[in-house]
Amino acid sequence: MNIYTLIMAGGKGTRLWPESTESKPKQYLSLVGNETLLGQTLDRFEKSVDLKNRFIITTRDQSELAISCSKDQILEEHIIYEPAGRNTAPCILLSLAAIEAAGANSDDIIAVMPSDHVILNKSGFKASFEKAVKLSSDTQTITTIGIPPHFPHTGYGYIKTSEAVGDGFKVDEFVEKPNFEKAKEYLSTGRYVWNAGMFMAPLGVFKEEFAAHSAEMFSFYEELKASLDDEAKLEEVYNKIPKDSIDYAIMEKSSRISLVKAEFDWNDLGSWEALEQVVDRVEGNTIIDSNGTFLKDATGNIIYAPDKHVSLINVQDLVVVSNDKAVMIVPKDDSQRVKEIVQHLKDNKRKELL
Repeated sequence: MNIYTLIMAGGKGTRLWPESTESKPKQYLSLVGNETLLGQTLDRFEKSVDLKNRFIITTRDQSELAISCSKDQILEEHIIYEPAGRNTAPCILLSLAAIEAAGANSDDIIAVMPSDHVILNKSGFKASFEKAVKLSSDTQTITTIGIPPHFPHTGYGYIKTSEAVGDGFKVDEFVEKPNFEKAKEYLSTGRYVWNAGMFMAPLGVFKEEFAAHSAEMFSFYEELKASLDDEAKLEEVYNKIPKDSIDYAIMEKSSRISLVKAEFDWNDLGSWEALEQVVDRVEGNTIIDSNGTFLKDATGNIIYAPDKHVSLINVQDLVVVSNDKAVMIVPKDDSQRVKEIVQHLKDNKRKELL
C-alpha cells in the first residue's frame, strides 16, 4: 500500500483582505513564520509521503505561485490544474483521475488536505495522520481527522461520532454550522468535533462512494482520465460536471465514514482575529509584521504592516492592516466583516484591489 497526498491549493480566499486576495490568496502568504502556508503544509508530509506521491491541485492562474511555493517539495508535473472552479467534489474527482493515471492502485491511500491551515505541532499531526491512514485501510472507509472543539464555535461544521473502532470512531452524521446554543449543546456531549476538511481513503473506496452517491458526476471519471494530456478537451469535459462540495456529494450521504480525533492544535485562519491564537503577543498586541511600532496605552490590537512603522495611542482591540494597495482598520470583533469590503470592491469593479 502506498500513501499519496493531495493538497487543495486553488482557493481564492479573501477573508484576510487586503493581504490575501484572489490573485494571491493566503496559502501563498507567510503569515505565521517565514514559510508560506502551502510550504508548511507540504513540510508536514516530508517523512510520511514520498516526494513522488505528493500532488497539488490549483488553478492555471496560480501556477507560478504554486511552483515557487513548493520548490523541492513536489514534482512540477504533479501540480494538477483545475480548468474552472466547480467546488470541491469535481476538483477531487479530477485529482483522483490524475493520481490513478500516475500509477496509484485501488488500495493506495489518497489523503486530501487543505493548503492554508496552521498546524504547529508536526509530531502530533504525524501521529494523527498515521492513525487515520491505518484506520482507513483497515476498515475500507473514508477517514476524516476531526478537531476536538474547545469552545462553541458557530463558524465550523461539526461531525457527530458514534462507537469506537480501532484508534478512532464511526461517524454518525455531519451537521451544518450551528447557532451558539446548539454549539454549546454539541460541546457538552463530547461526541462532536469540528470538520476541518482533512480526509483520506483507498482510491477504490473513493471511486465506489462517488459512484454510489454522485453517479452523474462519477460518470465523467474515465473521460477525465483520458483527457489529462489535452487541455482543451479536459476543460470541455470538466465544465459538464455538476458543481457540488465533497461534503454534500459524498460525506453526508455515505455510511463508510470513520474519524480520528486530532492530536494537534489547528487554526484555519478564517479571520484576522484568528491570528491571535498562533502569533505571540508583544506588549499586549499581536504584531504579525511591521517596520517597528510605537504603542502607548494600546492593547489587544492586531498589526500587519510590512515595511511600515505603526504608531497606536490609546486604542484597543483593532485590526490594523496596511500593504502597498490598501489600508484597513476594523474593530477586532468585526473582523469577519472584511467580506463586506470585498463585496463592495467587486460591486465597484475594483479588480486591482482584489
